[in-house]
Amino acid sequence: MNPFRLSVEQLEKKARAVRRRIIMLNANSPAGGHTGADLSQVEILTALYFRLLDCAPERTEDATRDIYIQSKGHAVGGYYCVLAEAGYFPESWLPTYQHADSHLPGHPVKHKTPGIELNTGALGHGLPVAVGIALAAKKDNSKRRVFVVTGDGELAEGSNWEAALVAAHYGLDNLTIINDKNKLQLAGATSDILNTDPLDEKWRAFGMNVTECAGNDMRAVVETLENLPANGKPNVVIAHTEKGFGISFIQSKPEWHHRVPKGDEIEQAMEELKDE
Repeated sequence: MNPFRLSVEQLEKKARAVRRRIIMLNANSPAGGHTGADLSQVEILTALYFRLLDCAPERTEDATRDIYIQSKGHAVGGYYCVLAEAGYFPESWLPTYQHADSHLPGHPVKHKTPGIELNTGALGHGLPVAVGIALAAKKDNSKRRVFVVTGDGELAEGSNWEAALVAAHYGLDNLTIINDKNKLQLAGATSDILNTDPLDEKWRAFGMNVTECAGNDMRAVVETLENLPANGKPNVVIAHTEKGFGISFIQSKPEWHHRVPKGDEIEQAMEELKDE
């Protein structure tokens, strides 16, 4: 069972706290950061870690725990902020993000950071490994669930679709794939760089249950993840998000893929993220 089980209202407040951490984390990084991608996934990760996942900091070696994999590894900054909020490592580590000898490198590294389940960064690797973990759990008759978040641009990688074939073939209903569909990637709109739409039809053709939700609406995210179909198929949630969500001058701006706030931008962002 999740140790927090926060209400939707509490999760919304937690998400604002996570966003404030993301701004300061990236502002202090000597090597930049992926601010836009960090921000688009906040509701998803907050709902998972503070309500839905059966895992906890003291259970990182528990063979029955749920597994979360951050396949869009470049958005690790937002992931670190969630893990710190959830108690997986000291909050004092956050200002060391991407500094020399830090426990918090620019992509997830399992042996450096408590709570990280898989080294990711090369896009398209997270889902195949998640499928393997889910298949192993099935063979062990384990109740473990596996969740993986991918970017929508990441779905141009063919390894994702090979993994989808395997997941459907083995009926991995313990696997949930969440697409952070923020519609932007490194240099512009995903639809212009390599259009992956219609995603819903593609996933269904590969044998998945497909559900869509407003990915930056906490109530919609929670209700969707708590009411997924249970019919012997893997689940895919297409979460329609906005890159940089929550900060007016970052939201939906492609240039914030690999940019960090500076000077007055920090103050403005923090003002916009104050608790209501």
